[in-house]
Amino acid sequence: MTDSSSEYVTPPFAGIATFGRQPHTRDVTGVDVVVVGVPYDGATSYRSGTRFGPRAIREQSLLLWGYNNALQIAPFDKLKVIDYGDVDVIPVDVLGTHAAIEREVGGLLGAGCRVIALGGDHSIALPLLRAHHRRYGPLAVVHFDAHPDTWDEEFPGRKISHGTPFRRAIEEGLIDLEAYLQIGIRGPTPAAHDYDDSRELGARMITLEEALSLGTDGVIAEVQQRVGNRPMYLTFDIDAIDPAFAPGTGTPEVGGFSSREVLQMVRGLRGLNLVGCDLVEVSPPFDAQGITAILAANLAFEFLSLMALKR
Repeated sequence: MTDSSSEYVTPPFAGIATFGRQPHTRDVTGVDVVVVGVPYDGATSYRSGTRFGPRAIREQSLLLWGYNNALQIAPFDKLKVIDYGDVDVIPVDVLGTHAAIEREVGGLLGAGCRVIALGGDHSIALPLLRAHHRRYGPLAVVHFDAHPDTWDEEFPGRKISHGTPFRRAIEEGLIDLEAYLQIGIRGPTPAAHDYDDSRELGARMITLEEALSLGTDGVIAEVQQRVGNRPMYLTFDIDAIDPAFAPGTGTPEVGGFSSREVLQMVRGLRGLNLVGCDLVEVSPPFDAQGITAILAANLAFEFLSLMALKR
């Protein structure tokens, strides 16, 4: 990360914390990938705090020196990347916030950009999927999570929360159900039928137990086979990872993937047509020593690397 006006290399503790120290601008002329923050957590069901996630991820992204040795690519050199800043959210209005996300991101997609969205709670996946569906049609969705997020309601009479986005997306026809995979689902649920409800909606659920049986190579092989050449959206809830590695999240579930396992699986998505992605549920108030934000920044770098490889 070198200042273009001199030979001085800016250290990670100095300068403005844009993602990967890329330019902060809303001019998308000639831009390939836009990093956009969505600091909204009004749809959480337990611990709030993910509104601070985008800022924390950006801060830790200053440690990303630029070359991905595992995938052998320098994505910031391959792609023109900007940090667009944040969508204007309304903390007390989930529907108004979702409308703003869909409008803002839809405009970026219409300009020919691809979007990496930093959340925020997982409810933001719904307007992001709406915007991408308008651009690409029904989407293959690869969904890393501890929870299926296909409940009909978490609160009586309220159809929108961070536990409902994928049921709403399925109902709206946003997802290609031949290529919707949920990976890492685990932990207790309110009812015995919750997992079956998700499967009946059309999700291919790979629980944590099955993923351990298949191994990372087996999970990757199934994703590759099911997704094929379809336009793919990647949605990543940080609680897919064990809280030993990612404690800073609102609804932690023990027994999840390690950092190493999830990096292997994400890198295994290389070659797929990744058209957009989100990384959600990073909650800095619960993040000991910033380790969750560090992992999240590195995952976003992997997403960017996948896009660069496809180019």
